[in-house]
Amino acid sequence: MSRRLDQLLANLGYCSRREARDWIDAGRIEVGGQIADDPGQKSHPAAVRVDGEPLDHPEGLLLMMNKPLGRVCSHDAGEGPSVYELLPERWRRRNPVVTTIGRLDKETSGLLLLTDQSALVHRLTSPKHKVPKIYRATLDADIPTDAKEIFARGTLMLKGETEPCAPAELQGLGLREAELTLTEGRYHQVRRMFSALGCEVVTLHRVRFGHLELGELAPGKWRELPLNEFG
Repeated sequence: MSRRLDQLLANLGYCSRREARDWIDAGRIEVGGQIADDPGQKSHPAAVRVDGEPLDHPEGLLLMMNKPLGRVCSHDAGEGPSVYELLPERWRRRNPVVTTIGRLDKETSGLLLLTDQSALVHRLTSPKHKVPKIYRATLDADIPTDAKEIFARGTLMLKGETEPCAPAELQGLGLREAELTLTEGRYHQVRRMFSALGCEVVTLHRVRFGHLELGELAPGKWRELPLNEFG
């Protein structure tokens, strides 16, 4: 889809619309192999070059990050260091804004997806699509012997909720360690589910989102995914 040249550059985080005029005057922008001279020129992203280089992900971004501990999934600077600070500055200026697909709290690490595609956010966070997420938790007490059955029944009510949790699969890895597979993403859900059974979560790490796993991706690092990763 063709867009105004100054708007296109601003939306992709290169510069403001006002600055785009200066970039064009300086001969930094080409459209279809020709030096651009009009900020209002309607241009297709594939035809635009900045300093001789094609535009940076003009169709959108999808990223997988290994979220480290101590960072929040919030754009509010008052909440502390964020996962967005780990991304290139240009991506942080994009409009629509790059956001996380669901959230991991400050003390939870692991697989986190980020995108600027709102439809993808909705699709992957909506409970009706039942996208599985797997979390590995260590607890401060032994896992109750009936925990697997309780979680699988889909009748567990969390404090303050009006609907029970969807059925979840628990796989014990030890007396105080387990993996829990969820298909929904309520506020602090894993911690609250174990708390309802008398166990407090000591460490929590998301190891899988849908078919994706972190592999060798180091904490704080990210890699790009194709926008059609989820079909």
